[in-house]
Parts: sequence; C-alpha cells; structure tokens
Amino acid sequence: MNRHLALLILALSLALPLPSQADSDLVLAVSEGTSGGMDHAQVIAKYRGLADAIGRGMKTTVNVVFIREFSALEEGLKTSRFAFVIARPSDYPARGMRDHGYNYVASAKPDGQCYIVVAKGSPLKTLDDIKGKKIVIPEKAAYMSRFCAAELRDKGIELGKENVQYVREQAAVGFYLDNKFAEVGAIASYSGIGKKWEADGNRILHKSVAQPYFPLVAYGKIRPDQIQAVQKELLALSNSESGQELLKRIGVKEFDTGAEDRMRALLKWMGS
Repeated sequence: MNRHLALLILALSLALPLPSQADSDLVLAVSEGTSGGMDHAQVIAKYRGLADAIGRGMKTTVNVVFIREFSALEEGLKTSRFAFVIARPSDYPARGMRDHGYNYVASAKPDGQCYIVVAKGSPLKTLDDIKGKKIVIPEKAAYMSRFCAAELRDKGIELGKENVQYVREQAAVGFYLDNKFAEVGAIASYSGIGKKWEADGNRILHKSVAQPYFPLVAYGKIRPDQIQAVQKELLALSNSESGQELLKRIGVKEFDTGAEDRMRALLKWMGS
C-alpha cells in the first residue's frame, strides 16, 4: 500500500462516526407519582447513585430518565422503552409484570399500607365504628383509594355502600378531619400526612396488610442472572455508609428482593 493511499484510508476512517457508548447504555425510568416539585435534573441527581448500583450489577452504564406523566410511564412499559422502572404507585410496575413482560427486581422497605385514621378527640375506637360515618378518601381512581377499598372489603366494609367523600390530594384528608367535614379518613402510610399523623396527636384506627412499595422491575431482555447481580448490589447498599446515604436520599430504608409473589398478586387483590 503506497503512502498516499494509506493517508486516504486514515482520513476516511477518522471521518466516520464512531459507535456511541450511549447506544449500549440502559435506561432507569423513575416515577415518583403525583409528588411534584422536582425537575428532571434534580431527579437525575437524586437517583444517580441507584442507577450506578444497578449498573454495577449489569456491568454497563445505566442512565436516569424522569417520567412525570403516568401516560408516558404506561406507554414506556408497553413498548419496553425502559430497561428498568422504579415507580410509585405500585400498580404501574405490577401491570408491567402482568401485561408487558417485565420482571420483579426489588421493592422498598418499609412496605406500603393503607391507614384508616381519625382526628384527635374522635370517639371512634375500632374499624367497625366507621360504618355509617362520613369517610374521606383520595379520588376514586387513585391507587391508594383502590388499595384502601380492597382492605376494607376484606374487613367486611364495602365503600360503595358507605358515605364517602373523594378528594384530589391526600393532604385534603387531614383538612377534612381537622375541620370536622368528615369523621374518618384513609391515607397512605408513606405519604407526607401518613408519616406524621400520629406525631401530630391523631390516631390510626387500622393499618392494612402490607403491600410492596416503590417496586423496581426490569424488562424481559434482562437475564435472570443479571437480575440476581443487581439484587446483590441493592441489598448491599444498607451495609455501607455511602449506600445508606443513597437510600436516605431516595427515601428508602433498604431494598427487599423477596416480594415477587405479592407483586404478582397485587392487581388481583385490588380488583384490577
């Protein structure tokens, strides 16, 4: 090969686009439900450490994508756009597993529960006492509303036969009870109002069965051995100071990898 031809080949090779590392990168989609206030950059910073832990298990880069709208989350699950999805409410990952070939990886601790609550000074003492009383609950289509309805159904209370006021935000439940617009409320254990209900001097009449909270699922291209490697990384987070800081940042005490059966039963229990 003469010198001029060699230089021409070198020039052409330099002009050709190189394969992008991003082409092989995976995507972690994050949905925090209706809890708003964060922009994409903030969510990426918040979950970067989690994506890195998943990436260590996968031996590749995992990028964070913030999914604000439920419609976009649903579409991404349907089309397997996202390699990994961590989302609340839990019914979206559950539908990803049931309908779209996603597999369970982990869920967050503590689990989620429905709290049946009353304000300080309420004369109500037991769950049976709420029958016939005005109950305030998140909007009918909301995950926690359906969660609470399933729990109460199992306890012999049909919300469809009770005096129920549906409200858009869980914070409104506290407003209704504080101002005696209702006598009983239903809230999520992991909601802002749920976390401080008893600390504010109010009472929880009943705590529901625990269900998986903030589940992480993976699309069908991820092999079982890769899922196991990711699970190992997630379980190890609580064993180091840096891992504990990461968990605290995303609002998780630790990860649980043993809730797959409950995840697969969740939608049926809720009547979905």
